[in-house]
Amino acid sequence: RSRHMLYFGTRARLFKTSRFQDPAVKRMLSKLQTIDKAALPQDELREVMDGERAGGRQEWAGPTLAPFSPGIDLQEVMATSRDQKELLWAWQGWRDAVGRQLRMTFDRYVQLSNKAAKLNGYTDMGALWRSKYESDTLEQDLEQLYEELQPLYLNLHAYVRRALHRYYGPELIDPRGPIPAHLLGNMWAQSWVNILDLVLPFPKKPPEDITKNMKSQHWKPSKMFEEADKFFISLGLLSTPPSFWKKSMMERPADGREVECHASAWDFYNGEDFRIKKCTEVTIEDLLSIFHQMGHIQYFLQYKNLSMIFRAGANPAFEEAVGSMITLSASSHKHLLSRGLLKEEVNFLMGIALEKIALIPFAYLMDLFRWKVFDGTIRKDVYNQEWWNLRWGEDGRPGLSARSAPWWAGLPGQPHGHCPSCPPVPLPRYFLSLVLQFQFHEALCKASGHVGPLHRCDISNSKMAGKLLEDTLKLGSSKPWPEVLQKITGQPEVSVRALMTYFKPLLNWLVTENVRHGEILGWPDFSCTFEGLIMTLVLALVQPQALPWARSHPNPTLTPNLSTTWLEQVTALLLHGPVCT
Repeated sequence: RSRHMLYFGTRARLFKTSRFQDPAVKRMLSKLQTIDKAALPQDELREVMDGERAGGRQEWAGPTLAPFSPGIDLQEVMATSRDQKELLWAWQGWRDAVGRQLRMTFDRYVQLSNKAAKLNGYTDMGALWRSKYESDTLEQDLEQLYEELQPLYLNLHAYVRRALHRYYGPELIDPRGPIPAHLLGNMWAQSWVNILDLVLPFPKKPPEDITKNMKSQHWKPSKMFEEADKFFISLGLLSTPPSFWKKSMMERPADGREVECHASAWDFYNGEDFRIKKCTEVTIEDLLSIFHQMGHIQYFLQYKNLSMIFRAGANPAFEEAVGSMITLSASSHKHLLSRGLLKEEVNFLMGIALEKIALIPFAYLMDLFRWKVFDGTIRKDVYNQEWWNLRWGEDGRPGLSARSAPWWAGLPGQPHGHCPSCPPVPLPRYFLSLVLQFQFHEALCKASGHVGPLHRCDISNSKMAGKLLEDTLKLGSSKPWPEVLQKITGQPEVSVRALMTYFKPLLNWLVTENVRHGEILGWPDFSCTFEGLIMTLVLALVQPQALPWARSHPNPTLTPNLSTTWLEQVTALLLHGPVCT
């Protein structure tokens, strides 16, 4: 692929796009002229590609690597354990094992990435990433969307904080402070759905165990893929070709081969070969993941007749939004009821919010951080501190001992297994897709004739919705994305309105509950800087009674003793109160 980009990109650069009148030709040349890392000399290109592959392996292998016993799945521990000590052990240990290994790799990666960007005519790699969105105001637009989503996120955060305070007690959860990241059910704290049982609005009406129902009905991985295919066929869209069923890896190989199990969809660009790679388990989570991946496959099928140059989403976020939008219908009450999988609507929106709304600041902050790394605003000697400063200040999920570590303590990851120091997938695709999927969903629901709450809409069997989606997907990246967005939604701008409409019943309930309990939105009494952190730690070890929370905390004195290490003392400090005030 790199050789292809270099060969055609070098020749495309011989032309000045301004001399052409045909907008399609101009667009082709413009896309070809940006050759990304292929601009690097062969030895450096090989180095950065090897680094990306190694980083990905460490990121995903990390949860089972030493110093942990073989066979321990740390992601499973984070998802299911309710023992805060075990959670902290897993959270901290994974970062110790993986983060330090990646530090030097990441430094070199930043250097080579910026060199590649400059060879493409950009100031740094962050600027090259942003160019994919063809907007001079991307940073401002993302900031505005982020601000507009804050009421929903902050009310969800306040409610979850109270629920965790009720479960873990005041020694771990400050009702006016951030939520410790290791208590949120995920190694990277970008999804909170694994703690749904702790935060159910109506615990006496737990949600139906859909996974249990699937297993009782003897679902197999092949049936899960078939159901997803039927969904697209019901819309009048294309069925997957026979080769898909022969060549895709739908289950972990039974012959003992080691494979990368992370779900992904593949277009081999010959108009015939499309595949999914996934080690499927019979769970509702995997079923929705399959619907998402089959959304990618449908995109591939629809634009397969375009020029190779235009065989991509209208922008990177569109590719993710299409798959995610499909899961909104697939997980709707109406669709699951029609499959005999769901009996209760209670707590439905909370489950969706813990998966999607919790991601908002994470997806926004990740590239805000990396852009600053690429442009030199954040120096390499303060990577870790500045990352946690951002998360402390914006999303209310402070890391515990990672923020106090003087080493590279392991930055948390992003969706699909990447962390700030791992092979990068630029995060605007996930942040924007979070918003776009609801815009798409609303537009297709309207086309289907749906009447009622947006979260109850299921577009399956609607040929009108399917035709609108088909006409959109067929454009690939042949048109500027605002034009494509206008085609499907009637407006050229990304808007949070549909998302807020979808979650309005939940937001109303959250506001009522938070007001009733006198909750404080956000963490107004807390701020964090590295300098403040050091001062607090020194004060804690020398004169703990002088700390700001000592007056009200039930056990303000932390007495060092010879049986604990310095790190254990720091961890104890962090568990007893905020690091910075």
